[in-house]
Formats: sequence, structure tokens, C-alpha cells
Amino acid sequence: MNVENLRSPCATVGGIVYFGRMLDKIRLHAAGHLPAEYQENLGSGFDEMCCKFLWIDYPALAKRASSSATDEEILGWAMQEGRRPDEQEIKVWNGFMTKRGWRDEASERLVTRKREGGWTDREDIQTFFDFLDLDEGRDPASRAG
Repeated sequence: MNVENLRSPCATVGGIVYFGRMLDKIRLHAAGHLPAEYQENLGSGFDEMCCKFLWIDYPALAKRASSSATDEEILGWAMQEGRRPDEQEIKVWNGFMTKRGWRDEASERLVTRKREGGWTDREDIQTFFDFLDLDEGRDPASRAG
């Protein structure tokens, strides 16, 4: 489903994948533009993982994201309130998140989601980030390499 103003999970803020997408979801929800299918997972799943990575509370982040602050300012706030991961930790986080669903405990769920989407023939969809990009009308192959 193509959701206007919802960026790819691969997009980075401060070098961190997924954080910007989480902010987009918060803002879209506050504006009444986040589809119902996305609302049930607000603050859980990847959102929860990202908040735990930064040691921040999702409701506090949602409140901060509703302000006029930029993504970078919100990330700065998150790193002040929680923790500031170093370059190596960010590299590990990004590697983990971009590969989620590929040969791990989430693989079966990815297969199920591909089947539900009618993409069982898409061998190029190896991760949840691939799946989200495809499901939202972005070409996962365009970011490969």
C-alpha cells in the first residue's frame, strides 16, 4: 500500500535506519493520515526495537515527534534522553534491521507476509525492509548494491 509521506525503512536519520520512518508514522497518525493497517503496530515491532536501541520511551518520542522539531533535532533529543550509540553500534543496528527476516527467527513471518501479498514468486524479497518497500510501491532492487 502506497502511503504518502512514509519513507522507506532504509532511509536514515543521523545514519540510523528506520528512525525516520517511525517519525513519519507518528506524524501521519497524529494528522489522521496513517492507514488502519499501520496503526495496530504503532509502538511495537520495529518501533519498539528502535526505541529500545536508543533507550527511549515510545510515548515520549511520539509527543516529541508531534512538535515542530526536525528529524535531526528529535534524534538529538532521543540520544540525550536515552543514549548515544557509537558508530559501531549503529553499524550493527543497521545491519540487523536491514537483514531482518533473512535466515532468522522472523523468516517464517516474512514468507507468510509474501504469500498474503501475492509475492511468493519474488525471490528478490529477502527481508522485511524489501517487503515494506515493495508493498509500498518502492522498488527494493533500486537500493541494492
